[in-house]
Amino acid sequence: MQIGRPSITARGAAAFRAAHQELEAGRVFYDPLALRILAADADDPVLEAAFHPEREDVRLSVAARARFAEDAVAAAVARGVRQAVALGAGLDTFGCRNPYEAEGLRVFEVDHPATQEWKRDRLAAAEIPVPPSLTFAPVDFERRSLADGLTAAGFDPARPAFFFWLGVVPYLTHTAVLDTLGFIAALPDGSGVVFDYGEPPDALPPEQRAVHEARAAWAAEAGEPFLSFFTPDELADELRRLGFSAREDIRYRDLTARYESGHRMAGGYADLGAHVIHAWRRGCPVR
Repeated sequence: MQIGRPSITARGAAAFRAAHQELEAGRVFYDPLALRILAADADDPVLEAAFHPEREDVRLSVAARARFAEDAVAAAVARGVRQAVALGAGLDTFGCRNPYEAEGLRVFEVDHPATQEWKRDRLAAAEIPVPPSLTFAPVDFERRSLADGLTAAGFDPARPAFFFWLGVVPYLTHTAVLDTLGFIAALPDGSGVVFDYGEPPDALPPEQRAVHEARAAWAAEAGEPFLSFFTPDELADELRRLGFSAREDIRYRDLTARYESGHRMAGGYADLGAHVIHAWRRGCPVR
């Protein structure tokens, strides 16, 4: 992993979002900034692979994940939440697009300081303006806690907030994952989070396990080894223990079908036990 720029997996996800705009016209998830923010990487062969026609299933899965997260943000705003936090934001563009700025939604992007500096330079080069509703919250987790980094950026822990945390959890330790979820669960009622996770390899069918092991080896070679896995029951128990009172857990393959009902996944497509989950704290209305 290279310090000072988003990880290869974060750049890959951004490439799939961008390719979805060009090849499927953004029909599952529309992001008018996705191609612009990647323009400088147009010749990167790793990112170029996302534009291959045969990668449609992956593009749709990545697009559906983003759509699910932003639908959850919309639901949080509807119940009165006015703080949103992108954890490990990478090349995500929600903060620059913020469709709820007029309603008073403030967006915080949390990432390593060097990575954020790289992203801000990229936004400037692509002539993508940073709206006043977006605040960058640089956090070097070896030196500062998430709570301290957010508070220093103006985040108000006395008010509810919604977090989206995509493509990060598998690369963190169990302790780091549960500590972060505990921080979110301790916020006022109405707070919530969307994140994705993977099931343990030994829970997969043999043919999927072999594919998973190959991907895990590639990720480790890129300096981004898989560190955490959860079974759905295990994670549900942890979320209840932490204080989340509601959740929706859905497999990637089912998520794609939700937004793309007429699409049939190719026979060789496997989501490898990947899930996305929306968890939140119920309570009195925020308003």
